[in-house]
Amino acid sequence: QVQLVESGGGLVQAGDSLRLSCTNSARTFSNYAMGWFRQAPGKGREFVAALSRSGATYYPDAVKGRFTISRDNAKKTVYLQMNSLQPEDTAVYYCAADSNYYDLQFSSRVNYWGQGTQVTVSS
Repeated sequence: QVQLVESGGGLVQAGDSLRLSCTNSARTFSNYAMGWFRQAPGKGREFVAALSRSGATYYPDAVKGRFTISRDNAKKTVYLQMNSLQPEDTAVYYCAADSNYYDLQFSSRVNYWGQGTQVTVSS
């Protein structure tokens, strides 16, 4: 059974940084690729970052250079470090897990989701 629990969201000002955490309850955490999506009000779920089991990463242009995904297999936790936050980054951020790294770019293909954590960036 895979359960994902996010934490670390909050209200920050433009230019600030924030780090999100996601704990995966799976016994074999290291077997999963991990990722993050976000969903702003009235919009679809948007891919933010993916991290493969071997450490490969992928980001869309909207966050590349500002966001960094990492994992700690011993803690069964994946992180999303977000720097230079802007108001357009405001959204509910969701942790995602899947055995297939390439599927993590597509919300319709993701097998496991967290409950989401709110990130609000004021201008």
